[in-house]
Amino acid sequence: MTVLFAAGASALHVTLPIILVITGMLVLLVISYSQVITAHPDGGGAYAVSKANLGRWPAMLAAASLVVDYVLTVAVSLAAGAASLASVFPSLGGHLLLVSLGGLVLLTAVNMFGISESAKLLMLPAAVFIVSIFAVIVIGLVHPGLEATIGHREAPKITEALGVILILKAFASGCSAVTGIEAIANGVPAFREPAARTAQRTEITLGVLLGVMLVGLGVLIHIHHLQPRGGVTVLAQLTAGSLGTGWPFYVSNLAVTVVLGLAANTSFGGLPVLMSLLARDHRLPHAFYLRAEKPVYRFGILVLGVAALFLLLASGADISNLIPLYAIGVFIGFTLSQMGLVRHWRGERPSRWRLRVAINGVGATMTAIVVVILLGSKFLEGAWVVVIAVPVLILLFHRTETYYEHVGRELKLGRTPPRPTKRESIVILPTSTVNLLTGRAVSAALSLGDTVVAVAVAGNDEERRAIERQWTEWACGIPIEVIVDDHRSLIKSVLRYLASIEDADALVTVLIAEIVPGKRRHEILHNQRGRLLAAVLRARTDVIVATLPFKLHD
Repeated sequence: MTVLFAAGASALHVTLPIILVITGMLVLLVISYSQVITAHPDGGGAYAVSKANLGRWPAMLAAASLVVDYVLTVAVSLAAGAASLASVFPSLGGHLLLVSLGGLVLLTAVNMFGISESAKLLMLPAAVFIVSIFAVIVIGLVHPGLEATIGHREAPKITEALGVILILKAFASGCSAVTGIEAIANGVPAFREPAARTAQRTEITLGVLLGVMLVGLGVLIHIHHLQPRGGVTVLAQLTAGSLGTGWPFYVSNLAVTVVLGLAANTSFGGLPVLMSLLARDHRLPHAFYLRAEKPVYRFGILVLGVAALFLLLASGADISNLIPLYAIGVFIGFTLSQMGLVRHWRGERPSRWRLRVAINGVGATMTAIVVVILLGSKFLEGAWVVVIAVPVLILLFHRTETYYEHVGRELKLGRTPPRPTKRESIVILPTSTVNLLTGRAVSAALSLGDTVVAVAVAGNDEERRAIERQWTEWACGIPIEVIVDDHRSLIKSVLRYLASIEDADALVTVLIAEIVPGKRRHEILHNQRGRLLAAVLRARTDVIVATLPFKLHD
């Protein structure tokens, strides 16, 4: 409607026909993604379909597009929720960013505890939202006029004439209403068993609800000749027109606000699963494949939260800054998913495969047209960010996969290794003074290896003789090498001693004894030479680094 308004109020009469076309595309997408759920019950959506049917590079394009879209879904949903709240409480109009960030923190925290918990949090406002929207539609249809009018009238700034180009731009902008359809197919494993069937039912339910709401609201807009007004959303105008400005108006719009904010929950359910599949395919770090005990993919949730945080800060939670970036990624995924299904049906040839090919072919054509329109009409408005981000992500996937392939060659994965052999074991024990910690370390070292050598560092010859005398008096049964270094550098001295060991066949272990205070805040009171030494040894040598903790009592 905002796009059409640029051609004047009279151009808004094509709002309903555009909504009907978008609803038709929604039907095709729901059918398509129901088929995706059946074919790929492990999740992944467009990525899984593209990988199975289109090849490596289309799969990475689908994945990159979905990653971008998921992050944008979070940012746009929260910013839209803040704008809806400001429609009810105008004093919040200057604090949209703060409201959006508060919603992001809450949503990230809830998802860290598990998807089921976040779904329970969503249930009540979702139910109120659905009931209120249907109430707005039914009451608005039977009422001859508007109950109340809110917002201030704005004269349209006519910058374009109503034509094919403007209608296509309005259609492309309106298509953002169907984003989220793919999230169910991407996050199938998060559903209750039987996961695939439950996900399919959810997909169909979502499609029916969304389709009826879109058409119902479109009819109301057409009947009442509604046009955008300043300071309020169109949905808030429709609510006031049907329900008035009493408590039902506030309940309805608060539910809209909460649901718009929690619409980002689709990303928190879908993106971590997608990232886990990418990690399983070695296209993202394997940490994204790890699940917590809940189970949730916490690394994916954290990355999504941080990315959305930066996007909100960069855009100031302004919908006009975010919308040009939105929907491009998901419609690329829509197109690739349906192209993959066309190839799948032509290869498998199940019953009624020609009908399935026709449905997915028409869907792929429509979504591809949307991608072209979005890129053409919104490139200079900010869509260039997506054009850059998607190839960068593809490069990241490619480089990560190449790295893991190199690691696999180094480890000779898939080949049987030589039979294990026992090697002589040398344990190096960095130490300083003789105390209880030293005694425990020597006992542990004697249990670990055949040969044990203590290594100490002294600043001068006098200090070296003092250390050797103390060690001789203790008579623990193992030799000590005292290295003189003007700077008393333990790390440099240990590295120098390791380089002097001539037995290349020996297995060398460096045992580092360290004090562990009873309270974390006391760690700053102890030197961290042990941790620094361990880090340097792991980076610059092939020795085994072992740590012996000595826990202090509170």
